[in-house]
Amino acid sequence: MKEAFGIVDLFSGPGGLGEGFCACPGAKDAFEIDVSVEKDPVAHGTLRLRAFLRRFGSHLPPEYIDFINRGGPEPDWSALYPREWAHAEREALNLTLGEPETASILDERIAEIRRRRGDRIVLIGGPPCQAYSLAGRGRKPSDLGYVAHDENRHLLYQEYINVLKKLRPAAFVMENVKGMLSSSIEKRKVFDLVTEDLRTGGGSVEYELFPLTGSTDLHEHAQPKDFVVAAEDHGVPQARHRVIIVGLRRDLLPAMDEFKPPRLDAVADRNTVRDVLSAMPVLRSGISSRGGHVDDVEDWRRTVALGAARIAVLPHDLDGKAALKFGEALRTVDRTRKITVEKRKDAVGGTRLPDSCPDDLRDWLEDDRLTRLSLHETRGHMVGDLERYLFASCWAAATGCSPKAADFPDKLAPKHDNWKSGKFNDRFRVQPWDLPSSTVTCHLSKDGHYFIHPDPTQCRSMTVREAARLQTFPDNYFFRGNRTQQYIQVGNAVPPFLASKIAAALHPVLSRLFDVATPIVDNGEKAAITA
Repeated sequence: MKEAFGIVDLFSGPGGLGEGFCACPGAKDAFEIDVSVEKDPVAHGTLRLRAFLRRFGSHLPPEYIDFINRGGPEPDWSALYPREWAHAEREALNLTLGEPETASILDERIAEIRRRRGDRIVLIGGPPCQAYSLAGRGRKPSDLGYVAHDENRHLLYQEYINVLKKLRPAAFVMENVKGMLSSSIEKRKVFDLVTEDLRTGGGSVEYELFPLTGSTDLHEHAQPKDFVVAAEDHGVPQARHRVIIVGLRRDLLPAMDEFKPPRLDAVADRNTVRDVLSAMPVLRSGISSRGGHVDDVEDWRRTVALGAARIAVLPHDLDGKAALKFGEALRTVDRTRKITVEKRKDAVGGTRLPDSCPDDLRDWLEDDRLTRLSLHETRGHMVGDLERYLFASCWAAATGCSPKAADFPDKLAPKHDNWKSGKFNDRFRVQPWDLPSSTVTCHLSKDGHYFIHPDPTQCRSMTVREAARLQTFPDNYFFRGNRTQQYIQVGNAVPPFLASKIAAALHPVLSRLFDVATPIVDNGEKAAITA
C-alpha cells in the first residue's frame, strides 16, 4: 500500500473540505489530515470532534452512536478514549492565522510534516471572502511574489500564501466565492492578483494552475470563469457556485503533452431537494408567543388552518392547472383535523433516504446505525410569516418555483416600504422539491425566510440537519454549539461530497507524479526527475 498524502487544511470551519478528502470513496485512505486550523472556537469544536472520530475509521465508537440516537449531554471523549482525543487535539488547532503565536506553531508543524512526508503534501482551504476587499493594499503590481508588508499581516489570503511558501506542497486546492472574479483593486482584477501569487508559490516554488471544469483541457487557455465549479453539476443537491483553483508544483510535472490534468465529470441528472429531504421525519414549525399564542400543537394547527382559510379568499395570479394545484396544496391544511404533524423535534426514524437518491450520495450520507437524525429541530415563527410560508410552499407545489415579492397578495405583504421595489424580490424563498436548492448560506442563522420547506403541511423553515443534507454532510456529522452557530458552520462550509469528488480527481494525478518524480529533500534542493 502506498503512503498517504498529508493534508494541511487552513480556514477549516467545521471540516467540510477535509472530510471530503479523508473519506473519499474513490481514493480510500489516500489522504490524511496532518493539521487543520480554525479560529472560531465553536467551529473548532466540531472540527476536533470529527478529527477524533476519524481515528476509528468506519467503526465509530458505540458511545458516539448512542449520543446521536439519544441526544442529551455529550460524553467526555478525553476520558473514554484519551489516545484518540490527544491525536485530535494535535491535529485540529484553534488558532488565528496572522498572529505571531500561530506562525510559530505552524512553522514547527510544517517542518515536522516536511520531514515526515517529503513532498507528498496537499494544502487545502479557502481564505474568507472578506479578505478580498482588502487584498493587495500596498502591494506593487509588478511584485509577483509579493509578501504582505507588516501593516498588512491581517490579510487572511496572504496567510494562505505564506503557508504555501513554507510548506511547498505537491499540490494545493483553494476555494472561494465567485465574487472574486469580478472584484478589482487599483484597476486590477483580484483574480489576476491571486493567481499570480499562487503561481509563484509566494516566491518559493512555481505552480501550474488548473481548472477542474470549464471549456478546455488546456490550462494555458483557461479563462477565469473556467475555475467556477457548479456543485449541482457534480452530485450536490444545491446550486452552489464557487471558484476552485488547483495548483500542481511545476518541477514535479512531466512533459505537458504527456500530462492529463485533474477534471471533474458532470453528473447526467442533477440531484434535488426531494432526493435528500423528502423521507425525513415530518415536523411542525414553532409559533411565536406574540399575540397571545402558546407554542403547543393544537394552537399551531388552529393557526395554520386559519392562515389557509385566509389565503383561500385572497387573489393570486395563477390560473388553469396551476390554480388547481395551488388549491389542492392549500386544502391539505384547511382544517385543523387534517393537520397530523405533531413534533418539533425528537422524531425517531426517517433516517433512510428516498429511493430517488442515487446510490453514491446515499452511501455518503446514510448511517444505518442511526435511529434518529440529530439537529433536526424547528424554530418558531411569527403568525404573519407562517402565512407567507404557507402561501409560498403552495405556490411552489403549483408552479415548481418560488414566488417573487410581486406574486404575494397585498394582504400577505410584510410592512416594508420597498417590498415591491425589487430589493425584496426573493425575501421569502421556498425550496421546490424537484430542483437543487439555492445556495445554503450562513444567513440561515438569522431567519429561515430564504429556506422555506416545500411541504405546506409543515409550514416552516429548514432545520440544521436539512441544511446539512443539502450541503452533503453525513448524517452522523454532529455540529457543536447552539442552533445559530450550527447554521453558520453548515452555511460556510465546502460540501464534503463535492470535496470527495475533487480528491478523487486529484489523487490519480498525484500518484502518477510520484511514480515519475523523486521527492525533493527537506532542505529545498531539487532532486532529479526520473523517467
